[in-house]
Amino acid sequence: MIALGVSASAQQQDRKLEQMPSVTVSAKANPNPVEKSYRRMQSGLDLFARQHAQSPAAELRFKLLPRKPGTDMQAITLAVVGDTVDFLVPIAVDHTFTLPRNALALQEDAQVIPNRRALSMTWRTDIRTPGLPPDTRRLGDLRLECKVGMESGLISNSSSFIGRLTSAALDTPAYCDKTAPLYLFFADRPLFSVTLVSGQRRVILAIDQLYANASDDTGLRDNLPYCDCEVLVDRTYVLPLGDLSWPDDTRVEFEYMDGE
Repeated sequence: MIALGVSASAQQQDRKLEQMPSVTVSAKANPNPVEKSYRRMQSGLDLFARQHAQSPAAELRFKLLPRKPGTDMQAITLAVVGDTVDFLVPIAVDHTFTLPRNALALQEDAQVIPNRRALSMTWRTDIRTPGLPPDTRRLGDLRLECKVGMESGLISNSSSFIGRLTSAALDTPAYCDKTAPLYLFFADRPLFSVTLVSGQRRVILAIDQLYANASDDTGLRDNLPYCDCEVLVDRTYVLPLGDLSWPDDTRVEFEYMDGE
């Protein structure tokens, strides 16, 4: 994957931000913003609409997560900025948001820009079927999260990071159909175990499917700055997304380190 960094249009974006008095981001205060393509994120919305049957009761939200130690996740301002269009996007207390459709922003290939430096945060999709038991996710929701996340261009690992986690194949939704894709999900709290449950079938994920496979990679410490899991390793897990012996209604059950 291509690392987030100073884009070729950084100076242009800085000038646009300086013209937005209602947005607290400025070139002087934040010369290196974390930005995403509005056009690609809209493509993610389109994919979600096409495949909504996989998670019929869920809605699509995007989520901001910390990547570097000390990242302040409070009072984040998020703006869509194009050549002539600019508007703020409200962020909920859980750091999720919806991205409104705007024809002018799409035409101008606008950027979605929070007032945080590059590599300080990462992004994921958040698709949750309501009414599930506590500490439980639905596999179909997570399958769709992966596909929409890939289509939206949200993953921001550096090409220097462990090669198997940064393959060019990660840039397409089709990657999520592999039996065991290395798409990193983040639990709400540090994990003790993750269990797949479908009817009478129960399988606890192996240790190498947790913690960004840290137990099998002695070089993880050196490579960690290149992974968007840097401060979330203890919440990280991967799933057998393409293994269709697990139906979409499979429950993904979490035990947390701070649990009983």
